[in-house]
Amino acid sequence: MRDTPSTKLKLQYRRLLEFGLIVSLVLHVLLMQGYKKVRERKLKLSSDVQILTVEEIPQTQREKQAPAPSRPSVPIASEDETLPEDETIEFTELDLDDEPPPPPPPPDDGAPMFFAYDEAPVPIGGWSALQRNLVYPPMAQKAGVEGKVVVNAEIDAEGNVGRTWILQSLVGCDEAAVAAIRKTKWKPAMQRDQPVFVRVAITVIFQLN
Repeated sequence: MRDTPSTKLKLQYRRLLEFGLIVSLVLHVLLMQGYKKVRERKLKLSSDVQILTVEEIPQTQREKQAPAPSRPSVPIASEDETLPEDETIEFTELDLDDEPPPPPPPPDDGAPMFFAYDEAPVPIGGWSALQRNLVYPPMAQKAGVEGKVVVNAEIDAEGNVGRTWILQSLVGCDEAAVAAIRKTKWKPAMQRDQPVFVRVAITVIFQLN
């Protein structure tokens, strides 16, 4: 048989096709072998995996704090030798809202009794003179204490102030009211143009400006 160009081309095509099939088969075999190895490696790694379990930790309850200890008593030294050495005085708080009751009037010791009068005793210079002599206690002023003190006072025929006692009290202001009354000069009470001894109630006003 004579070799022609077409015959040679067909022969070359057949050889190339066979060679391509052989190469493709070899590659498939190699890929299958590699896939098996990779799979075996994954299975081997998966068998080494450890499963961790997390247990729920119970919540701890906070203990209640104990109450604060009571304030200790403060020992105070006393000059009285009859008291035991371990005697203590408990701490007390001063309540300024509880006003003490007014003291009772002084007993009658023979002083002149009340006389009726036509004109009541008045401060010389007017009632403004009494207010000018009034010194507002600093503690009451800082505390904002306002009000009035009613003082029962004895005023003799010369206009002098004798005994005094409180009829209506105001916290921290009683002594200042009595001091202002005693410092003020008084015109005595008059009965039928005669000065007489009297006992009168005098109101002293405490008011912050």
